[in-house]
Amino acid sequence: MKHTASVSNDEVIISEIRDNPEFAASYLAAAMEDTDEPGVLLIALRQIAEARGGMAKIAKDAGMQRESLYRALSRRGNPRLTTLLAVIRAMGMTLTVAAKSR
Repeated sequence: MKHTASVSNDEVIISEIRDNPEFAASYLAAAMEDTDEPGVLLIALRQIAEARGGMAKIAKDAGMQRESLYRALSRRGNPRLTTLLAVIRAMGMTLTVAAKSR
């Protein structure tokens, strides 16, 4: 007999992001490190947006249209750096760069 999960992985991640800002920042940082699959960053940004009040709220706080945010963070999205920075700021975070360890 096949059992289905009572709670999806996305729901668990979104709940943790909502309750723990440090987890949200670490989660986004880990997604940014996955250079083999850039789509991981877009998934993380969508999940954080959902946890932080939804796409409409994040789009408004970022100074953009909701539809534009959906398009930028879609599976085929290719957001500009200015869009990423505005969205990350709207989520209550900042983008930080560090030297790569040797």
